[in-house]
Amino acid sequence: MRADARKNYEQLLAVAGVVVAEQGADASLREVARRAGVGLGTLYRHFPTREALLEALLHTNFDDLTGRAVDLESSDSPGSALLTWVQDCTRFTTTYHGVTQVMMSAIEDPESPLHTSCVALRTAGGRLLTRAQDAGVARTAMDGTDLFALIAGLAWLCDQPALAPRAEHLFDAIARPALMR
Repeated sequence: MRADARKNYEQLLAVAGVVVAEQGADASLREVARRAGVGLGTLYRHFPTREALLEALLHTNFDDLTGRAVDLESSDSPGSALLTWVQDCTRFTTTYHGVTQVMMSAIEDPESPLHTSCVALRTAGGRLLTRAQDAGVARTAMDGTDLFALIAGLAWLCDQPALAPRAEHLFDAIARPALMR
C-alpha cells in the first residue's frame, strides 16, 4: 500500500473509532470521512461496506479478547477466569453502541467480514466455559452459543442509559447465577 493510502487508512480507522464510540455502529460514514479529512470515495476504497469498516475497527479488539481468553485458560480458577472474560467482553461491547447487534448478525452470516472474528471470540469463550464446567464450577446446561448470547444480553442492558449506572449490579445478578453453580 502506498504511504499516502496507508496514512488515509490509519486516519480513517482512528476517526472511525471516535465516531462509532460517539454515535454507535450506525454512525454516519460521511461524518467519518469528513473528520478524517478525506472524501467519501477514499473511505469506500478502503472500506467498501459499513461492516468492512467495523471489522477493521473491531478486529484488534476481538483479537485482544480472544488472546485474553487464551491467557485466562491457564489461570488457577476456571470460574473466576470465565467471569472475568465475560465481564471484559461485556465492557468492550458497550464501548461502541449497537455493536452487539452487528456481532450477533455477523456470527450467523459466513459472508460477513466480521464472521471469522466473532466465531473466534465465541470459540475462545466456549473453551473457558468448558474448562469451568469440567472443574464443576459452571452450569453444564450452557454452551458457547449460550455464552455469546448472555454477553450480548448483558451488553444490551448496559447499553441502556437508564440501566448503565447499574451495570455491575446487573452483571452480578445475571451472569453469576446464569454461569456458576
